Amino acid sequence: MENEVKKESKKGLDVPSAIIVAGFLIALAIFASTFKGSDYDFNRTKKNTSKTTTNAVNINDVSQKDAPYIGEANAPVVLAYWADFQCPFCKKFEKEAMSEIVENYVKTGKVKIVFKDYAFLGPDSDTAGITGRAVWELYPEKYWEWREAMFTAQDEEHGGFGDEISVMKLTIEIPGIDGAKIAQAIKDKNDAYRALMEGDRAEGANAFGINGTPAVITGEELLSGLLPYSAYKEVLDEELK
Repeated sequence: MENEVKKESKKGLDVPSAIIVAGFLIALAIFASTFKGSDYDFNRTKKNTSKTTTNAVNINDVSQKDAPYIGEANAPVVLAYWADFQCPFCKKFEKEAMSEIVENYVKTGKVKIVFKDYAFLGPDSDTAGITGRAVWELYPEKYWEWREAMFTAQDEEHGGFGDEISVMKLTIEIPGIDGAKIAQAIKDKNDAYRALMEGDRAEGANAFGINGTPAVITGEELLSGLLPYSAYKEVLDEELK
């Protein structure tokens, strides 16, 4: 929808300013339409039934090697979750649907959640992902607590929190984590951690057609975008039958 900006007086907007404002409003409208309804878009892709994608999904095809996870290692259902620590939709997902999934399915031994990196929002995303890999390797029992703290602290994209200093400050505030050991692991294994992250993103994009976050695969279902808890509950309950 275009807005006509009229020049009504010398004190009003001149033509170049009007063009800039109009362009801004159009860009804002496009941005808004891109995410319209994304809070509750139930995008599901089921293997061998979808006519809109060439990507068949199956949780058995998702690599779990070296990936952080919570829940029983041999839980009957596995849920793989791709996220970016800078993604505001991931924060909303983790604070709402994810907390319910953890309480009702993970803590009861029914579901194992495997965390996959899909870092695409810049250097802060990489910093968080790399630090998360170090935390998982050295303090796996602290990973979920660290992850929750990271999303709680998340501000606007590149709004201040997320650089190396702020992430390390948060990390060492978690009881039981030695910041010096984390820093050394990041220094020694930066390339290895980064390769694991890049592998996660490539797997999601190339094997399953994932092109944004949050994205979840469980069973033969791909649930992409920010969905209500009821959407995940429906799929998980089907898997547990």
